[in-house]
Amino acid sequence: MTDPWTLLHNPRCTKSRAALELLQSRGIEADVVRYLDTPLDADALRTLLRRLDIAPRGLLRTGEDAYRELGLADAALDDDAIVEAMVRHPELIERPVLVHGERAVIGRPTERLLALLD
Repeated sequence: MTDPWTLLHNPRCTKSRAALELLQSRGIEADVVRYLDTPLDADALRTLLRRLDIAPRGLLRTGEDAYRELGLADAALDDDAIVEAMVRHPELIERPVLVHGERAVIGRPTERLLALLD
């Protein structure tokens, strides 16, 4: 059995729609997770971060209102606080994210997805 593909997707996001189109053009049927409708819990988010091989701050969308309102630019905040903020405010999670097996990549720019596809 081959590893499944999962795309963390926001249909209102141009980059996320482009990622889905890229997968479809390659004949890849991914499990599309609308993470704003079905937020990740802390354990799933930590697993995703491990697959991305990045710290929680690397997955934050810093332009979101919640980023400013929650004071997430504060360098004193630890990883657990950042993860908890993304659990409570999934709009803070960068998108799209493509997961395949134990690897994942943020699709910004969309061409970064090719690292998992090729």
